[in-house]
Amino acid sequence: MKWRKWNNIVHRDLGYLCVGLTLVYAVSGVAVNHVGDWNPNYQIERRAVVVGAAVVSTIGTPDGVRALLEAAGLPAEYRATFRPDTGRMRIFVEDGVVEVDIAARQAIVEVVQPRPVLREANFLHLNHAKRLWTWMADVYAVALALLAVTGVFVLKGKKGIAGRGAWLTGIGIVVPLLFLWLYL
Repeated sequence: MKWRKWNNIVHRDLGYLCVGLTLVYAVSGVAVNHVGDWNPNYQIERRAVVVGAAVVSTIGTPDGVRALLEAAGLPAEYRATFRPDTGRMRIFVEDGVVEVDIAARQAIVEVVQPRPVLREANFLHLNHAKRLWTWMADVYAVALALLAVTGVFVLKGKKGIAGRGAWLTGIGIVVPLLFLWLYL
């Protein structure tokens, strides 16, 4: 069997094996590249709630805290409260915190929810799992290198590495070098 046939078989089968990981890394990569614009792991909802006078008068009691949470549309259960000073109170709830300004009779509700799928993809991409996943990510990196090398030799002739492929491969090598030159 000719080497090109083996090259194409390796490229094809390795490509199929890498599809899932490539999608995880691609989606997560775009998400974490824009971490300055948004939180790729959690959706954070902030909203203001007006606190009624009756609730404010009982805010220091468990019943008052529960009344405030119900008025804010949250479950009445809470983990703890904290008063940094006499005019403010923090109420820690299951998925967030409620910051109460007693004098202004206003509460800021902050609820944090994990982004499904994206949070898990980022967990893997950023290698927070460590241990065995580190080896899996290394195997994937080697597989990508093999895909790149075997991909260069899939096509023959003017559309392959001897023709247009040489130009495209050259551009693919120059682009990261150009950015390194610009930023370093």
